[in-house]
Amino acid sequence: MVINWDIEIPSLTGDRKRKAYVYLPVGYEEEEVRRYPVLYMFDGQNLFSDEEATYGRSWRLADYLDFTETQIIVAAVECNTVGNGRLSEYSPLDFTMYGGEKIKGRGKKYMDWLVGEFKPYIDENFPTLHSREYTAVGGSSMGGLMTLYAISRYGKYFSKGAALSPSLWINGVSALPFITESKFRRDTLIYMDYGSREFSNHSSQRKAFADTCSVLIEKGVHLTARIVPGGIHSETSWQQQIPYFMNVLGFDPEV
Repeated sequence: MVINWDIEIPSLTGDRKRKAYVYLPVGYEEEEVRRYPVLYMFDGQNLFSDEEATYGRSWRLADYLDFTETQIIVAAVECNTVGNGRLSEYSPLDFTMYGGEKIKGRGKKYMDWLVGEFKPYIDENFPTLHSREYTAVGGSSMGGLMTLYAISRYGKYFSKGAALSPSLWINGVSALPFITESKFRRDTLIYMDYGSREFSNHSSQRKAFADTCSVLIEKGVHLTARIVPGGIHSETSWQQQIPYFMNVLGFDPEV
């Protein structure tokens, strides 16, 4: 079951409304005693419904979770759809697009809101397991970049994350500074992948992916890294990776 409601993020977009989404697992009942781990995700509009998805095709995540009866809560928020708002909110770094347009990174402000306001709201209103051990983060593309940032700088809240096709290209060929400068807790777990057919999208991406993997391993992160055979930069391809990253994150099916 997926529920949604309108929210505002005053620090980023004033009183402009966007949707928040929560997936509740099969067997969930409002009066039950059971509590669930939580996966926070980016680009909420692309996760559950083809009708709401940006390009007409979602991850169909609820279908997978219902079919497998995976016992987790997923909480997500629609991205900023105005101009380059998504690129700005989903980047912790300032960067320049290939056409020369400069993007101001507001990823820190977004994450401060997520852990300071959104997560407390979810914990208060749904039967979650609040602690870091049971809290994960995930996303694709710029959302994959933000997943790495969240794990690097907000490890107090997240013990694990899934970064699918992360937009490492914003920093050229070097590993991202928020990764190289961070200390990770010993139990930090990351799933990271990239589609084999995506490497041609950005000339530096192959080296950036390899360097990022190397740094994470050197820092003691429990990293599972995959090159997806034939994988492309699309919701359809990311949907196919759901069983892989759910397994790595420890969210196992119950059927």
